[in-house]
Amino acid sequence: MKLKKVNIIFILSSILLIYSLVNIINWVKDSYQTNKIKNSLVVSKQNDNKENDVLFNAPKNLDDPYWDYVNEDFLSIDFQDLQKQNNDVVGWINLAGTEIDYPIVQAKDNSYYLTHSFDKSENKAGWIFLDYRNNFNSLSFNTIIYGHRRKDNSMFTSLKNLLQDDFYKNYKPLIKVATPKVNYIWQIFSVYTIKKESYYITTDFARLKLYQEFLRTITKRSLKDFKTNINTEDRLLTLSSCYNSHDERIVVHAKLIKKEILN
Repeated sequence: MKLKKVNIIFILSSILLIYSLVNIINWVKDSYQTNKIKNSLVVSKQNDNKENDVLFNAPKNLDDPYWDYVNEDFLSIDFQDLQKQNNDVVGWINLAGTEIDYPIVQAKDNSYYLTHSFDKSENKAGWIFLDYRNNFNSLSFNTIIYGHRRKDNSMFTSLKNLLQDDFYKNYKPLIKVATPKVNYIWQIFSVYTIKKESYYITTDFARLKLYQEFLRTITKRSLKDFKTNINTEDRLLTLSSCYNSHDERIVVHAKLIKKEILN
């Protein structure tokens, strides 16, 4: 009887070990493929053209941090080759001080690129993608970009850097997004972690009062005081990713400070 019990434990342990090994192998395979794809991307960065700069909702207060960042150069990308590689490409995102420097894709839903890579192959690392409800050419109140958390620090994993005070001693709280028609610079004003919810990924609001309440809520959630004024004239960019295994998300909110309309 004891021997039979030992055999059962051995079999179960062996199954668990094999299952774990398979998961590790698949994870390594997905990460290798993701990095291979990223390194093979054909992309050229163009010179910035300041003649078409448009400041957005500039504050009257000259002490506002806004004025420290409006002279930053845009991220400019030649999308011709990128869109030949994947016709779902809608932009490129860069966040200095992190590993975030990726083309942005968009599908007809928010599920496809959770399990597919840039080349549309199945891959649990997914890719950086724009919410299907958003459009970079006609901004909603809140534009949302998603990405996975990966142990190899790819995708949106390094958003965690923004939770550290030291980050802001070395890097400006800015997110740069390039698109085929318009380039944007966004100023970060809120960073926090939270249990999974749908509130912070609301894209549009029926009344400005609701938007005002939204702005107040997400600003109060921030773990750091950015001393940035926000009002209903602002348009937001939200970055969202998993934070840990307890179903928490890390969320970054930024407001548009200037854009460049391309010819």
